[in-house]
Amino acid sequence: MFSANDVKELREKTGAGMMDCKKALEACEGNQDKAVDWLREKGIAKAAKKESRIAAEGTVDAVSNDNEAIIFEVNCETDFVTKNEKFYELVKELREALISDKCKNTEEALEVKLSDGKTISERIIEETATIGEKISFRRFQRITKNDDEVFGIYSHMGGRIVAIVTLKGADKDVARDVAMQAAAMNPIAVNRDSVPADIVEHEKEMIKAEMKNDPKNEKKPEDILDKMAVGKLGKFFKENCLVEQDFIKDSSMNVEKYVKDHDGEVLSMVRYTVGEGIEKKQENFAEEVMSQINAI
Repeated sequence: MFSANDVKELREKTGAGMMDCKKALEACEGNQDKAVDWLREKGIAKAAKKESRIAAEGTVDAVSNDNEAIIFEVNCETDFVTKNEKFYELVKELREALISDKCKNTEEALEVKLSDGKTISERIIEETATIGEKISFRRFQRITKNDDEVFGIYSHMGGRIVAIVTLKGADKDVARDVAMQAAAMNPIAVNRDSVPADIVEHEKEMIKAEMKNDPKNEKKPEDILDKMAVGKLGKFFKENCLVEQDFIKDSSMNVEKYVKDHDGEVLSMVRYTVGEGIEKKQENFAEEVMSQINAI
């Protein structure tokens, strides 16, 4: 027999999922060493060894169903894998399971069960072994709306960038246009009020630093520079707030006016870009080729 601690220990050793560790211990009558070998034979422990690798490629996917929408990112090590049929089928399987479930965040999403009874976490480990690259389920978000609201979803560059917006009072075509705007122009927030305070403060300090380098501002007191910096923040908000950006289909108006002209209001935005925030390994192709030649 074996205990929950035995399962935990095996999981820490191999990186395999809880259910796989339990099955291994059952098959090996609680023997840890044999269970490790059992997992290796199944290709599951092998997948855990790839955990230290950087997976910054992959895809972002999103779908809506009535008053709920989901967006998630699945990563791999190289762009070649994203064109692999197995990877495509994996993303499709995850999409169907996630939109049917009520999970709210990434941690809950990893425990969602698929049609064969395995969790998403377990399937990711399994696919890492099968595909031969590190696969990771990086992030997930569920968005909800009311009956009088509408989702707009836009996928850009074959799933490398996906945006979901929620509008009130407009139709799906308008919402899709706004989602396209969010995907293409990369706003950091819907409006001024939703820009994080630390980002606004940082931008203000940068503006002040630039003004201080201008000789004509040398004798201006700090409070005056503060007021001038606040005034210059307008350009920053225009470039980075979704509703203030020039509308990409008609630059004579901003997004807010376009939506208002269709009796709507922008309520929320979620935008994912594949690999954003992941430090990618810089490869030197010439050095890599030479190292392989020298190894022959």
